[in-house]
Amino acid sequence: MDMLRGMALFVRIVDKGSITRAADDSGLTPTMIGNHLRALEEHLGMKLLHRTTRQQQLTDFGLHYYERCLEILSMVQDAETVALEAQAEPQGRLRLSFPHAFGLERLMAALRLYMARYPKVDVEISFTDRMVDLLEEGFEAAVRIGELPSSNIIARRLHAHPLVLCAAPDYLARRGTPVRPQDMQEHDCITYRYANGPVEQKQRALWRLHGEEGELQLSVRTRLQMDNGPALREAAAAGLGIVLLPLALVEADLESGRLCRILPAYSFAERPLHLVYLSDRRRSPKLNSFIDFMLEHFSDQPR
Repeated sequence: MDMLRGMALFVRIVDKGSITRAADDSGLTPTMIGNHLRALEEHLGMKLLHRTTRQQQLTDFGLHYYERCLEILSMVQDAETVALEAQAEPQGRLRLSFPHAFGLERLMAALRLYMARYPKVDVEISFTDRMVDLLEEGFEAAVRIGELPSSNIIARRLHAHPLVLCAAPDYLARRGTPVRPQDMQEHDCITYRYANGPVEQKQRALWRLHGEEGELQLSVRTRLQMDNGPALREAAAAGLGIVLLPLALVEADLESGRLCRILPAYSFAERPLHLVYLSDRRRSPKLNSFIDFMLEHFSDQPR
């Protein structure tokens, strides 16, 4: 027998209050509805309804089965809706939030490809290093740097930022170039202050690096803190100190000589990068298209 059809007709009988009214509502005869009900009861080996000429009443098993049928039929409807939405063309306005470094240096070239692929999607981007509230602020997706707190969001890992240590030639001419990690103790450093972190300025920052001797933890003196990647780059270029930034943000400056790389034999611990979005079973086609696009261009994770 067709179980889903049998469940649907059983639910209709219960909701309408009688086989006759269920038959009128479904366009079937009462005899056909009754046959479906009997076939379902025989398949289950349990009575679902006590019926008389005047009324019907759910058995204890029938009540539990009715509740489960509602859940199953709702899930089937959700699955059909997802399938229909997947076939729909992505369109509408897509609101996104990106940190400055990723958005400005890595996203723009790829974004041109996305908008060409989906011409009916309009994109609105907020560039901020603050951890936005997707639900409260109306963002459909965001990229976040660093470890994520437990929440109801879905996170897909992206390629992390390689980090490099650099400073302006003018600063190094005045203060000397560090050749060992320990030399950093004598220098001024420009560090990142996380927008959602504590307000007070910290006098020391902890950087983790790897070299031939293994992993080191380097405590450096903070002279200047900012919550904006491009601003940190400009401060370093102005000779205000040594900075640790994503390679993508300073690559052009290193090539031009505007900034100089320091301690190139050492690698610095990369901070995780995630694409995040709400755990909604009915994601729109435009959001699904963007998630797939981001994973295609910025992740090794399967889509």
